[in-house]
Amino acid sequence: MISDVSNTVSGFSLLALFWQAHIVVKVVILGLLTASIWCWAIIVDKSLLYTRARRQMNQFENVFWSGQSLEQLYQQASARDVHGVAALFVAAMREWKRTYESGVRSLEGLGGRIDRVMDVTLAREVDRLERRLLVLATVGSAGPFIGLFGTVWGIMTSFQAIAASNNTSLAVVAPGIAEALLATALGLLAAIPAVVFYNKFSAQVSRLATRMEGFADEFAAILSRQIDERNAA
Repeated sequence: MISDVSNTVSGFSLLALFWQAHIVVKVVILGLLTASIWCWAIIVDKSLLYTRARRQMNQFENVFWSGQSLEQLYQQASARDVHGVAALFVAAMREWKRTYESGVRSLEGLGGRIDRVMDVTLAREVDRLERRLLVLATVGSAGPFIGLFGTVWGIMTSFQAIAASNNTSLAVVAPGIAEALLATALGLLAAIPAVVFYNKFSAQVSRLATRMEGFADEFAAILSRQIDERNAA
């Protein structure tokens, strides 16, 4: 009796359920496991990226508002790969310097060109921050339904086993039900973290984008004043 109970318990381990599952349920389980691992890789990567982005913005803004020369700050920032508000600054200063180095006398269109350059750079930075977030949204929305598909298939397998054996005992029904519940659990396991972190990351991207837009407006105002002063001179 003890041996039979032990065999039954071992037969319902997660690995045993996987090997006993129908090929369709196996594909669903493997797909959900892969999606879950992929989501966690994105979650870790984005967490590090947004933390680094906030730190870099803080450092650059502290230097920018400290009163350091714009030319000196541009030389330092343009010498390395920069992102966030530093990328906006470099793009605007590059357009500013290109205009003056070309010997253009009229500066009427310079403000508009700087605004467009910073808009393009801002869009590129936001796209970099949002990259692969769609994967989290897709897994979060589709994961439960994929798990439900595995559940339905497992129940169908159970009914087929009952019909084939003419036996409604728990030993016949339980394996298919267990496979179905395993697929459902994995679907939720993949979807719940994906939804939670997608919402969290979307809010963080929105805050970072707002911060970059604010810096772009302030820096455009600074350059606009300098343009007006040079035109008046």
